[in-house]
Amino acid sequence: MRSLVGMDREAAKSALSGFLNGEAWSASQIEFLNLIVNHLTEHGVMEEARLYESPFTDLTPHGPDGLFSSTQVEALLAVIAAVRATAVAA
Repeated sequence: MRSLVGMDREAAKSALSGFLNGEAWSASQIEFLNLIVNHLTEHGVMEEARLYESPFTDLTPHGPDGLFSSTQVEALLAVIAAVRATAVAA
């Protein structure tokens, strides 16, 4: 159902809040994360592979790997997988 109606914007931001805590982010990183929030708001779920397509690659041709450390990318992918898992379980 969520994939049809999207996700509440605050819920999408909340899903990323654990990832965001305690870090100083660059403008490009924040823009990338806002693209994720926008996608979740519109579609409700996201496949990890989507991060390596436009509009994400418009910021950096390497997707999240061009902006975040490998540890941060793994954490970001885990957040996206958790959001998808809760959508499937609901």
